[in-house]
Amino acid sequence: MEQKLIFLDIDGTILGYDGTLPASAVTAIKTARQNGHRVYLNSGRSKAELPKELLAIGFDGIIGGNGNYVENDGQVIFHQALPLETEQAIVTWLTERNLPFYLETNAGLFGSPDFEIKAKPAFQAYIHGKNPQADTSNLKVEDELHGLILGADLTRTDVNKISFALKSYQDFLDAKAAFPDLEVGTWGGKDELALFGDLRPKNITKSNAIDHLLTFLAATKEQTVAFGDAKIDIPMFTYCNLGVAMGNAGPETKAAADLITTDLTDDGLFNGFKEIGVLSND
Repeated sequence: MEQKLIFLDIDGTILGYDGTLPASAVTAIKTARQNGHRVYLNSGRSKAELPKELLAIGFDGIIGGNGNYVENDGQVIFHQALPLETEQAIVTWLTERNLPFYLETNAGLFGSPDFEIKAKPAFQAYIHGKNPQADTSNLKVEDELHGLILGADLTRTDVNKISFALKSYQDFLDAKAAFPDLEVGTWGGKDELALFGDLRPKNITKSNAIDHLLTFLAATKEQTVAFGDAKIDIPMFTYCNLGVAMGNAGPETKAAADLITTDLTDDGLFNGFKEIGVLSND
């Protein structure tokens, strides 16, 4: 079989929204790589947010920040950070609106003053979306964000994107109006609930990052397969030769896919890998 380049969203695709990493997903990734295929993470997370247990599986590269960072075999081949002037304008705007935020970099996540207090309701809603019975009374925001650093200087030139907790959906709409030259999105976990907004450089998408990687590898779109569960993954499906939606994906995401596998918790990644034929040496 021709070598395939497989691009995997993380949350809802490899990792459950409760942090669960199915053993069958680990087996699928390792087997595909052993069979000569290349497997890449392609996530909204920046590198500093990636759990060690996930990286320990072994990948051929990382696409982070919804596309503004591309790494292949440990080599950085593309990185587009927010210009300092833009980064400071966003920080000022969010501060004036009293919206808690954090700067996403590959070195760490840097929270605004009182972030752990002001952002707690959004993270409680995020967790309740995954498990309505969860007790979040003693929630520590730092435990929900890998690599979070509080009290640091917020003037940085290495920011991939900036995420902020929404008080209402209007905050997202206002951010789009205030920063028309940037990509502005929302995220919130299960069922694509808008709990957070994010801002990143214009024309930075998961598919744009794949294009940079294919050019570097001298590979073709015909080799590409994308797995995802959310609307942010649809550009990947459109760009790649084959798009596979998880069974737990939303209706719009499923409609954009070429194949639909089972839920993440029902061996979805393993079944999807089996369906596209990368678990066999044939």
